[in-house]
Amino acid sequence: MGWGNIYKRRVKVFTLAIVIYLDYKALQQREKWTKKSKRDELWEKAHERNAKRVLNLIVKLEGLWVKLGQYLSTRADVLPPAYIRLLKQLQDSLPPRPLAEVCKTIRKELGKSMEDLFLNFDNVPLATASIAQVHRATLGDGKEVVVKVQHESIKEIILEDLKNAKSIVDWIAWAEPQYDFNPMIDEWCKEAPKELDFNNEAENTRRVSRNLGCTSDSDNNNINRVDVLIPEVIMSTEKVLVLEYMDGVRLNDSESLEALGVDKQRLVEEITRAYAHQIYVDGFFNGDPHPGNFLVTKAAPHRPVLLDFGLTKGLSSSMKQALAKMFLASAEGDHVALLSSFSEMGLKLRLDIPDQVMEISNVFFRTSTPANEALQNMKSLVEQRTKNMKVVQEKMKLNEKEVKRFNPIDAFPGDIIIFSRVINLLRGLSSTMNVRIVYVDIMRPFAESVLQCNVNRGPAFNAHWIHDTPVLSNIEDKLRKLLIELGNADKVLGIQVCAYKDGEVFIDTAAGALGRYDPRPVQPDSLFPIFSTSKGITAGMVHWLVDKGKLKLEDKVENIWPEFGSNGKDQIKVHHVLNHTSGLQNALAGITRENPLLMTDWDECLNCITKMAPETEPGREQLYHYLSFGWLCGGIMEHASRKKFQEILEEAIIRPLNIDGELYIGIPPGMSLDLCQLGVESRLATLTSDMDDIKKLSEVSNRPELPSSFQNQLQDVSVMASTLPAMFNALITRRAIIPAANGHCSARALARYYAALVDQGTIPPPHSSSTKPQLGSHPHIPKFPSLKPSKNRKEPNNAHKTDKNYTRVPTDDSSLNSVANSGFGKKQENVKLFSNSKIHEAFMGVGEYENLTLPGGQFGLGFKRSYSEDGELIGFGHSGMGGSTGYCDINNRFAIAVTLNKMNMGGVTAKVMQLVCSELGIPLPADFYRFTERINDNGSNIDIPLIN
Repeated sequence: MGWGNIYKRRVKVFTLAIVIYLDYKALQQREKWTKKSKRDELWEKAHERNAKRVLNLIVKLEGLWVKLGQYLSTRADVLPPAYIRLLKQLQDSLPPRPLAEVCKTIRKELGKSMEDLFLNFDNVPLATASIAQVHRATLGDGKEVVVKVQHESIKEIILEDLKNAKSIVDWIAWAEPQYDFNPMIDEWCKEAPKELDFNNEAENTRRVSRNLGCTSDSDNNNINRVDVLIPEVIMSTEKVLVLEYMDGVRLNDSESLEALGVDKQRLVEEITRAYAHQIYVDGFFNGDPHPGNFLVTKAAPHRPVLLDFGLTKGLSSSMKQALAKMFLASAEGDHVALLSSFSEMGLKLRLDIPDQVMEISNVFFRTSTPANEALQNMKSLVEQRTKNMKVVQEKMKLNEKEVKRFNPIDAFPGDIIIFSRVINLLRGLSSTMNVRIVYVDIMRPFAESVLQCNVNRGPAFNAHWIHDTPVLSNIEDKLRKLLIELGNADKVLGIQVCAYKDGEVFIDTAAGALGRYDPRPVQPDSLFPIFSTSKGITAGMVHWLVDKGKLKLEDKVENIWPEFGSNGKDQIKVHHVLNHTSGLQNALAGITRENPLLMTDWDECLNCITKMAPETEPGREQLYHYLSFGWLCGGIMEHASRKKFQEILEEAIIRPLNIDGELYIGIPPGMSLDLCQLGVESRLATLTSDMDDIKKLSEVSNRPELPSSFQNQLQDVSVMASTLPAMFNALITRRAIIPAANGHCSARALARYYAALVDQGTIPPPHSSSTKPQLGSHPHIPKFPSLKPSKNRKEPNNAHKTDKNYTRVPTDDSSLNSVANSGFGKKQENVKLFSNSKIHEAFMGVGEYENLTLPGGQFGLGFKRSYSEDGELIGFGHSGMGGSTGYCDINNRFAIAVTLNKMNMGGVTAKVMQLVCSELGIPLPADFYRFTERINDNGSNIDIPLIN
């Protein structure tokens, strides 16, 4: 390989590239003057012509270019048929090297003559590929074998070609930064030389065979066992490998497969399963699954035979878990787990585009298509990429030149290069075989098995299942033991419990995992989806505005929100909305079926609410559909205050309580591009369902007090249990403002809120500094869009006149503003969220507020009333679908919050409440009694879900 030959190889490659480029450009011009009926024929001839040019040059050059040709020959999902048909010859049908050269290498490597080694040696090779050729032979003991012999000087050619390829990639990266393939070529340069030592291939073959259970000395691995064969290794040197002979036909020999009656679908599925096992279970996989590296046994059941383990890749345990999480997050549409998997594997992005990231991931693991659909498939992918780049251009404010040079990836880990190549090769393989493979279904069990040991086995197998924070009381110690029991019974995945008594924290526990596919431990500052528990937060915000003089409970809503008064809603007052008697219990209830994405559009949902017609006149008992309450209250608040919902939340609750970063209704975008270190998304727990518990919902779907829309949803439990977590795990939903459904908070933030409410709004003392990270240590500076002024807005009589869009209402305690920014290091005295001394009566709709609620109704003014078993009104709170709860007992100055990510009917929360209340000697709310051991009169034990 002198410089002359190197120069000639480069010239030939670049010359061919220019010729093909000009050929296609000329065809594009010629196409304009050609009849439509003739255009397809022109393109087919061009593809045939250029495919022959590529094949001829690769055969001449050999080396690395054969590898490239082999890869291209498998991409029937993206390349025209002419390229596939011609380039597949490179898989095993290259011109053979002279027999004399082969024998010379064998004698030199094995140290014996051909006669001493073999009884018989076939002069004509079975196959010739890029690095070696294979001959059939018979050993002296009569054993049938194949002998793989490396081409002479191929090592020098491969290494030189790698240098050339590296130079080309460097030039492309300089000219077109968005096409920087350096991470890929760097990984290739690291792994490809390993193929040149057949001792490595021999050991790799033995290892994969053991892992897949193909040998008698395998480790009895029964996890997702696969039905494939791998030849036994007889002997090896650096350049010669002797393997057991297996009688079969090539995977790309369509005629022979048809004659044998091979089930191609089952065959490719089994190959895919074998690779899923290698990747996810073993963390050690063959990186070169092109058709030339497979045989199919002639005898039924026609099992696949895996060959050529020269290029293999080993994965660390952490990388294997990250890849499994990436796959499962993609399958589940779980943006949070997907982003955390990227961080764990070292993949960094330059901008916050989670929806595009999920889309790209879904494309990567998409179902394969037969070859005849390749053209349409490629057009769709190109169109989608164009759309995505327009989004990037707008987000980054790039001009046309800049967007062409923009690379959205900041760091690309080498470990996933070969993994990506394997997935693409498998997709090309299925297209070549003309079958459709659903990768999500086939690979899921293998990917799940990687995470099971960390997540599904519970506290009995995880000494750190409960987060290592100080035990604050003997009750907390007993509670932790209960949580361990529930975890071992598979009733808890991740949970937080925080409780206050007499203004002091006496329980603060976090345990379990963030998600089914996210084994990271729950921390005190983890954010749980709390569903309709967030109604209590929304109701508190309404009372805060009433307390500050921005609206009155007796106000007609149309006087605050003029558009609302249409379609018979002119008699609805603020207190009707709060006490669940507005007649709008099913408002927008069908939104999740008709257009799920609409619920993420806050302004449009408010607009839709204004067009709704009430089902009854105000004042009749009802329960809202779980989405309606938030939009009704939110619209009232925004129009009364002239501020956005989230800005009111910051001012009324988050800043005074100093719970920054741990309570959101609509989470903000990640604060950092390294999302799993600093961003809000890194702390999000992922919802899943307790299917055994959720199935019981169908038994209560006919409850007359439930909204009719909700009854219908409960009847199809399996759909509800699968769709709700997926819908509310999606980042687009988490980032939306849905005040009655998508609150995200830690239990300690929610408990602190209720601890303030139980003391008529007095801010509790600082949370324990022994818990790290400290509550309120995630400050952020939110940016809120200005509220569009209403053209027809009627100013309420009590509105404060000001030149500003919104007047900050003065409080009766001038220290509130300083407290909002003081942090926990400064003393907070006599600070209250509310100045109304009868705020508890307002929350529960009793005393002077009794005339504003339904007599004997379940709800006060925005809060669910809580009664003791003997019927005494003891407190208020809200429970969310799935079990998360915020509650306080007024007389006993007790407040508690429970957050869960495994949705159930409330049984877990009830057991927590029962333990804590019994230990304190205070009454258990009657709502929770139905989850105890009591049996109904009819002898059945039917739980009614905690949904309010």
